[in-house]
Amino acid sequence: MAGVIARDSGEVLVAQRTAGRELAGAWEFPGGKVAPGESASEALVRELREELGIEVLAAEPLIDYTHAYPARVVRLDVWRVNRYRGEIRGLEGQPLRWAQPRGLLGSGLLEADAPIVAALLGSAWFSRPSG
Repeated sequence: MAGVIARDSGEVLVAQRTAGRELAGAWEFPGGKVAPGESASEALVRELREELGIEVLAAEPLIDYTHAYPARVVRLDVWRVNRYRGEIRGLEGQPLRWAQPRGLLGSGLLEADAPIVAALLGSAWFSRPSG
């Protein structure tokens, strides 16, 4: 599961996978695995608290899909975080950056996260005027 956090400017938060992890150095939307017995929304709240130090106050589903890598298949249940409390920081030592969704394609974003960008670009949530 993954969470999309956006600024009013339309930039979204991405995190870089740290050394020692599969696909280290690639950028991704923050999130992680859903624990047994945990709902997607519970996993979102837990993962973003553990990774970013924030408390999710409101979120809604964005896209749910599977992606096949050569060695395995991953399912991504992606949520838009509409409100949160706290200051975002990389609690696992992961670099963070804000970027325009369109600029993420071809800039080291995980292949599996490309459908998230497509969903964002087609979403009314991101097509509103900024400023």
